[in-house]
Amino acid sequence: MNKTHLISILITLVLIQILGFVSINYLGDYGWSVFLFIPFIIGFLPPYISGKKITITKSMAYRLSFAALGLACLALLVFAIEGIICLLMASPLLALAVWLGSYIGYKSSGSNFMNPKNTTIILVLLSFGFTSFDYFNKPKDLIPVRTKIIVNAPIEAVWNNVVTFDKISEPTDWIFKTGIAYPTDATIVGKGVGAVRYCNFTTGSFIEPITTWDEPNLLQFDVKEQPTPMNELNPFWDVHPPHLDGYFKSYKGQFKLTKISESKTELEGTTWYKVDIYPEIYWKGWSDFIVHRIHERVLNHIKHESE
Repeated sequence: MNKTHLISILITLVLIQILGFVSINYLGDYGWSVFLFIPFIIGFLPPYISGKKITITKSMAYRLSFAALGLACLALLVFAIEGIICLLMASPLLALAVWLGSYIGYKSSGSNFMNPKNTTIILVLLSFGFTSFDYFNKPKDLIPVRTKIIVNAPIEAVWNNVVTFDKISEPTDWIFKTGIAYPTDATIVGKGVGAVRYCNFTTGSFIEPITTWDEPNLLQFDVKEQPTPMNELNPFWDVHPPHLDGYFKSYKGQFKLTKISESKTELEGTTWYKVDIYPEIYWKGWSDFIVHRIHERVLNHIKHESE
């Protein structure tokens, strides 16, 4: 890697740090700009800048782009901006955008139309376009996640373990070894509508005012307060990136019990939430997966205690 390559990567890193800082800290967006446009820039600029100065191959273009991505991720860790888990979760999206940007950067470096002036104009317009899209494309609808289990116990016994449950044993599921918050126990103050249920997680408590108490069939509640969804892992510092505060928000939940027989009950847990991180189709996949795992941890504990 020569001086031209190093300069192209340095310019890229400076530019994406500015774009990321403005998008996250001033606009409050973790969206298309952060997860698609910025990694596209990481892929595009090193081969584009280098290719305007010297002849490069396609394989060299890819090496430059992914070296820039690696250094950008390292900077996020060293400067206590982000943690390892979220970088790993985002990595497929980042890699795809970097690869696409690298290919276009390599092709554009030999184009007469894609001179520095035209390229700057195009990138500025794309930056405003992605930022505007993030700003106006806010989540509107709640996303439901439903998980069912069959419990070999009478419905009344299952109900008692739904309302409150004792401490759950330490998890064996790998996802909870990463710092993702998981439930430990549940308590309740009062009985019936207006009672307050506390579902305790490793990072704090969900405070859940009861809205429907149809014993032993249906328990519904709103979520008044919730803890942070995870403790981020960083090899250098304790970090608390902004996306841990309010970008994943649970609004309400319920437990629905259906009597199958005198000694068999269907138990269904549902959570309604919003995720203010984009592209939603990608991050919804992760959040649905995690919520299902949380449901399964609670439902299997209720099943064990009831049986």
